[in-house]
Amino acid sequence: MIKAGIIGATGYAGGELVRLLLNHPQVEIVWYGSRSHIEEKYSSVYRNMFRLVEDVCRDDNLAELAEQADVVFTATPQGFLAGLLTEEMLSKTKFVDLSADYRIKDVGVYEKWYGIEHKSPQFLAEAVYGLCEVNRAEITERTRLVANPGCYTTCSILTAYPLVKEGLIDVDTLIIDAKSGTSGAGRGAKVGNLFCEVNENIKAYGVASHRHTPEIEEQLGYAGNCSVTVSSLPPRAISSSAIHLCIMHISSSSSNPMSSPG
Repeated sequence: MIKAGIIGATGYAGGELVRLLLNHPQVEIVWYGSRSHIEEKYSSVYRNMFRLVEDVCRDDNLAELAEQADVVFTATPQGFLAGLLTEEMLSKTKFVDLSADYRIKDVGVYEKWYGIEHKSPQFLAEAVYGLCEVNRAEITERTRLVANPGCYTTCSILTAYPLVKEGLIDVDTLIIDAKSGTSGAGRGAKVGNLFCEVNENIKAYGVASHRHTPEIEEQLGYAGNCSVTVSSLPPRAISSSAIHLCIMHISSSSSNPMSSPG
C-alpha cells in the first residue's frame, strides 16, 4: 500500500485529490494537511466525506511528513514547496507539486510571471513535467519530483501539441480561448467569485498576461522544437469547474484560419 500525504487538502484542488486517492485501491492517505483547519475533522470541512474520512486535519510540517509518506502531494500556493524543499526530504520520499514552482525550467521566466523569488532552483533540472500523455516515459520509479501541470495548460497543450509537433500550424498565430469554472480561482472568499458576480456572466481576466502562458509556450516549444508565442484569453464562466477550450490558429500550409475545439 502506498502511503500518501497531502498538504493543502482542504482547498479545491486538494479536495479533488482526496477524492481521487480514496478511490485508488493501492493508496492510503496518512496526512490531511491544512493550515486553516488544524485539529478539525476533515469531514467537517467537506461533509460529503463523513462516511469516508475519520482523520483530523494536520499542519504543513513537510519534514515530518517526509518521514511518514511514500509520496507527498502539495496543493499549495506558488512558492510554498520551493521555499521548504530540501535534498534530505527528496532522499526520503517523492513529491508531486500542484503549484507552478517546478513547471517552468527558466528561473527568470518563473520569477517574472509569478513575481516571487524561486528559493530552490537546484531542483528544476530533475523535476518532470507531469503531463502523462506526453511525458509518461520520463516518470519512473526513480523520479523524485513531479511538477503537476496547471489547469489551462493541460487542456491547451493536449489540444495543440500534436498540431505543433507535426508542423501543421503557424506557431506565432496561436490564440487560446479557455473558459474556466470559478473553482480555478481557489476557495478563498473574493468579491469577484461571489454568485451574483459570476452568475449569468462571463468575465475575462489576465488577458495577455495569464500566468499559465509561459508554461504553455515552453511545453509546445518542446513539441515543435521551436519558439512558440501564445495569445491567451482566459474568461471565467458560470460553472463551478471544468474548462471549455477553443484554440484558433493559421495553418502552416495556407492562410485560412482554423479553429480547434477542445
